[in-house]
Amino acid sequence: MNQRDRFLRVMNFEMPDDRLPMVEWAGWWDETHYRWRKEGLPAHLRGEDLVDYFGLDELSCIKAYGVSGRCPKPAYYGGPVISGEASYDDIKPYILNDALIEEAKNQALALRAQHERGEIAVRLWLDGFFWFPRSLFGITDHFFAFYDCPELMHRINNDLAEFDLRVMEEIFPVLRPDMVGFAEDMSYNHGSMISRPIFREFIAAYYDKTIPYIKSRGIKVMVDSDGDITPMVPWLLEAGVDGVYPLERQAGVDVALLRSKYPGLLILGAYDKMVMPRGGEAMRNEFERLLPVMRSGGFIPSVDHQTPPEVPLENYRSYLNLYNEYCTKAVKK
Repeated sequence: MNQRDRFLRVMNFEMPDDRLPMVEWAGWWDETHYRWRKEGLPAHLRGEDLVDYFGLDELSCIKAYGVSGRCPKPAYYGGPVISGEASYDDIKPYILNDALIEEAKNQALALRAQHERGEIAVRLWLDGFFWFPRSLFGITDHFFAFYDCPELMHRINNDLAEFDLRVMEEIFPVLRPDMVGFAEDMSYNHGSMISRPIFREFIAAYYDKTIPYIKSRGIKVMVDSDGDITPMVPWLLEAGVDGVYPLERQAGVDVALLRSKYPGLLILGAYDKMVMPRGGEAMRNEFERLLPVMRSGGFIPSVDHQTPPEVPLENYRSYLNLYNEYCTKAVKK
């Protein structure tokens, strides 16, 4: 089977003929690259070449960012770019514009031939309706904005929904992605950062504007949120979302419990990255934990975010061997 076939089979709760997809959906930290180069990784390898080097499947990403590189930057990480209506108007030339849509379309054009040959699976990355306002208000002011300036929050998310739809109208005729992922990060290690009413009013209302368009093209929709997204899963399913990732184990996510409660939920990730520095037996035990869910369908196991720099290259090679072993074992009758 080719790489796209495997991915689509799992997205449709079918089993590939040979093995489950093997992906690093988020790539590797720069610090991890730096360590591995000191341990013998060829220094010139980047991106797709590194995926090929490790024998992984390519899950390419079309990134339809809503903010251009020319947009004014916050003074500090997590700081504000806007403070109200006037400052939002000031940055409008730098966000959600035609140039950003053209950039995303060019990414699709560059990937089309490989995608049509089945050499890669492709996901479309869209800024979500929690993520995008936070990048403008800053981490702290964003939470106050739900209450202090709800009209502006709705204006921003309505603008984003229109932008996301325009992105898809340009991209889908060029390349129909194999999944669409909304970047959100709206959970932490104790659950959701927002209440269900806030989610319904400010997030799901704009999924209602975008998800039907995606599903009308037969494409699966997933939400990317770090932390423990478990309490939000029923909210997301109600809003039309098909699946979630990366399901961080250190935040307490129990993938077996998710599968038991939501048998139709698509799952990507869930492999506890914190066991990887400990070596072979710990890594094998983690695959054993995941194996029953892998066999249930609709699940692509992957490191539950990015492989951290504490992982030696030798351990990562051992992980890859185990990854192949268990992805093959999962489909064998």
